[in-house]
Amino acid sequence: MTKGKVYIIGAGCGNIDLLTLKGKRIIEEADTIVYDRLIDPRVLALGKKDAELIYLGKGNTEGGLIQETINKTLAEKALEGKVVARVKGGDPFVFGRGGEEIEEIIKYDIPFEIIPGISSSIAVPEYAGIPVTHRGVSRSFHVFTGHTMENGQWHDFSVISKLKGTLVFLMGIKNLDLITGDLIKYGKNPKTPIAIIEKGTTPDQRVTTGTLENIVEIAKERKIVPPAITIIGDVVNLRDDFAWFENLNLNRKKILVTRDKHQAPHFTNKLLKMGAGVEELPLLEIIPEKVDFTTIDFSKYKAILFNSPNGVKTFMDNIEDLRVLGNIKIGVVGSKTEEILREYKLKGDFIPEKYMVSELAKMVPDFTNIGDEILVVTSNISPCDCEGWEKLYNRKFTKLVTYSTNKVKRDKKEMEDILNKIEYITILSSSTGEALFEAIEGDLSLLDNKKVISIGPMTSETLNKLNIPVYLEAKVYDTDGIIEVISNDK
Repeated sequence: MTKGKVYIIGAGCGNIDLLTLKGKRIIEEADTIVYDRLIDPRVLALGKKDAELIYLGKGNTEGGLIQETINKTLAEKALEGKVVARVKGGDPFVFGRGGEEIEEIIKYDIPFEIIPGISSSIAVPEYAGIPVTHRGVSRSFHVFTGHTMENGQWHDFSVISKLKGTLVFLMGIKNLDLITGDLIKYGKNPKTPIAIIEKGTTPDQRVTTGTLENIVEIAKERKIVPPAITIIGDVVNLRDDFAWFENLNLNRKKILVTRDKHQAPHFTNKLLKMGAGVEELPLLEIIPEKVDFTTIDFSKYKAILFNSPNGVKTFMDNIEDLRVLGNIKIGVVGSKTEEILREYKLKGDFIPEKYMVSELAKMVPDFTNIGDEILVVTSNISPCDCEGWEKLYNRKFTKLVTYSTNKVKRDKKEMEDILNKIEYITILSSSTGEALFEAIEGDLSLLDNKKVISIGPMTSETLNKLNIPVYLEAKVYDTDGIIEVISNDK
């Protein structure tokens, strides 16, 4: 059998945005992905649907038998002819034990490549606003493991304490007292600034500063836990001016995105760019309907109304010739719907200030005549009162369903687990609110201390009927409006 190939991939520091393009490409192509404890789940989601995922993670330990298992697994899978992506936090050769894994696979003449990763030794300080070198402050930096060796030996701090540059200790929380104590013992100024950065580059990042002489006590008070790295030197003082990550609008805010799985990434990416921690759990799924447009006489319609981006997409995916729209007026609900429409080289003629289909219908008389026929492109559950509008506006309204919105059944335990991770729940439609209520089986206690964010009045009305308290309602009824109200929630 033809041998496979092993790629030793540095995946960065827990944030998918720090994954290299080459690393992303190999993960997408791999047959088997072997990963460790600190990998962003979104990195794993890049893999093929049928990719084999093997978790072989180590906690804050030296590895031991687990590392041997990793080594053998890489060789075994490659000998099966598979392309293996060994995905490691940080960089494979910066205390990543990548060399040991290579030593195992070359025993079998298995081809391999090493894909560098952004090391936590530089990336984590940068996310905390601490440069490891800076003109006039530090001309070098030195990276050490914070662990003792397997034989119990320790670093020679009589040498380390005399180094002029920045000192970076990885995985050293357990030995923090030894590190600081030995540095002081061998002559380092007790007033030397020090920073400890927990869960760096992630929305859970927390930075604790002090000096060599007091940081151990401060760390105990703040209950600092791994993963964390320690930075020692005058560059720590630059954090006061250089800090940026914590200043992002949504920093440390944990948000649940409940949109359809195909739409969620766009919303999620907006949140991530603003520093939020995001969990995705779709409560609805959008299923396009196959519409036979050859049976529709478009010539009789004077206006077409779109009340959602999904309506635009599914309509345009079905229609064969845009010219049949001729001089038909087009009305749209919301800026996002208008944006999607423009992607198809069409422009809306009217859009209501309030993002509601009833408000859109209210504008129809300004663009049509009494007795005209109006086509409403929407979903199976959209609140389109065609009969009521006919009486109000003396036009004939016809509903065209181009997609179905179905609730995704969720296990109550699954909901409870994910709710324990977040602070805000975003609800972008009435049906999403109903799906949430069903998923928690009506147990509103699961929503205690959770902030439910509604996209608009109609959704809020539904939530109130379900006795789900609305914490905030968007002033503009779209995802940007949701983001705005969360950003302003201090």
